[in-house]
Amino acid sequence: MAQPEAPPSKGPLSFLSGALTAGLLSWLCLGLSRRMALYYALHPPHYASSVAQSIATALKTLLVGMAFLATFSFGFIALGLALAFLRSLMGAATPTGDRAGSGS
Repeated sequence: MAQPEAPPSKGPLSFLSGALTAGLLSWLCLGLSRRMALYYALHPPHYASSVAQSIATALKTLLVGMAFLATFSFGFIALGLALAFLRSLMGAATPTGDRAGSGS
């Protein structure tokens, strides 16, 4: 019975392209977040009903918060992939000869 093949390991180019993509998405989300925050700062909701005012304020806070959360998330992903790219350029993390805890 043949053993299944191991999936190919990711190379530096894969990490670099992922970091650049996540960085671009983070930059786009930052622009969107800033524009949303500016728009809602210049155009606050005005409703006669306190319930409608409360719902509008909660929705505004939710939308702006989600936009900044996406910015933060994509930024951290880009940072992590950039570090993985640099690490893959430096070589293997563990030496191939003597591994700790192997008992040999």
